[in-house]
Amino acid sequence: MGVCGSIAAYKAALLIRLLINSEAEVQVILTASASEFITPLTLATLSKRPVLTNFVQNEQGVWNNHVELGLWADALVVAPASANTVAKFANGFCDNLLSATYLSARCPVFVAPAMDLDMYRHPSVQANFLKLRGYGNHIIEAGYGELASGLVGQGRMAEPEEIVQVLENHFAAGGKIV
Repeated sequence: MGVCGSIAAYKAALLIRLLINSEAEVQVILTASASEFITPLTLATLSKRPVLTNFVQNEQGVWNNHVELGLWADALVVAPASANTVAKFANGFCDNLLSATYLSARCPVFVAPAMDLDMYRHPSVQANFLKLRGYGNHIIEAGYGELASGLVGQGRMAEPEEIVQVLENHFAAGGKIV
């Protein structure tokens, strides 16, 4: 599970809990900006695994192997997905552990964006969603409602229960979207 920098990062805690309760194994990859919104300690406690943030774990050269992570996962869920991460995924940029894992993943990818309504509606962001869909990724559309900016519109990350339902439907259908 990837967690990106967004005020919606607080929802990642509930999503992890729901996934664990559904008997999923959850490995969290936290982007640098996400740690400004939610702590690795919170996510590690809920996932029962250390949170990964960087390629290298320590000064002795122990590293977080993005290829192994991409091959290990049955699904890569990115929630919340920022406009920045969506753009990296859509255009093959690989400057952090999450984007490197994405590019190495052979599993289905589910992206749950969260951003302000003008960002969400921007033609470049919409084009990136279209690219991601074209690559076979699944976009879990953002909801409509009050946003952190005080504006009202589409951009709220889907609720954790909805994301879990999308995953359950996907796997119940033998890996096909229903």
